[in-house]
Amino acid sequence: MTFEGPTVGILLAAGAGTRFTANEHKLHATIGGVAVWQHSLQQLLAAHIGPTIVVTGATPLELDPYEVHEVHNPDWAHGQATSLLAGITFAQHHQAAAAVIGLADQPGISPEAWQRVASTDAVIATASYGGEPGHPVRIDASLWPQLPKTGDFGARALLRKYEHLVERIPCSGSPFDIDTTKDLDEWLKQSPTSSP
Repeated sequence: MTFEGPTVGILLAAGAGTRFTANEHKLHATIGGVAVWQHSLQQLLAAHIGPTIVVTGATPLELDPYEVHEVHNPDWAHGQATSLLAGITFAQHHQAAAAVIGLADQPGISPEAWQRVASTDAVIATASYGGEPGHPVRIDASLWPQLPKTGDFGARALLRKYEHLVERIPCSGSPFDIDTTKDLDEWLKQSPTSSP
C-alpha cells in the first residue's frame, strides 16, 4: 500500500502533558466546546495536504470520525523524538516523500500554515510567525534517517544542523502552545473560540 500523495501530515499527540494541572489531559480541555486536539487536527485536515497520521500515546483520542491513520507510540514516555519516529516510520513504510509535522497542543496553527509549509520543495522548512520559527515543520524523506530516536526535542537538532538549508515560510495563525492551565486561560481570554 502506498499513500495517494507524496506528502503526509503528522500530528504529534502522544505526550503526558504533565505541566497541565487540571484533572484532565490538556488535549481534552475544550475551547468553544471542542477539545484542543480536535481544533489542531481539524486545522490540519482543512489544509488537504495529503494523508494524515496522528501519533497517540498517553491519552486515548476518539479518532473514528476522522479520516486519519492512528499510530500508537508505546514509548511516548521516552520523549517527543519517539513519537516523531513512530509517525515517520509509518510514513516510510507507505513510501511518503516528505512529512509536515505539527503538535496537537497548538490549535492556532492555521490551515494556510500547513498548506504553505507543505507546498515548498525545500528539504527542510518551518513556518515563521513574526520572524520566529515554529510549527509546522517540513522534512524531506532524505533527512529522516538523521532524526533522533530518543529525547524530547523532535527535529530541533536537525534544524540546527541544516540551518543553512532551512526555508522559513511566513504564516498566519498562532504557534501558541497550551501547556498549562494558565495558557488555556490566556487563550480563552483572548478569544473563546479561536486563536489569541
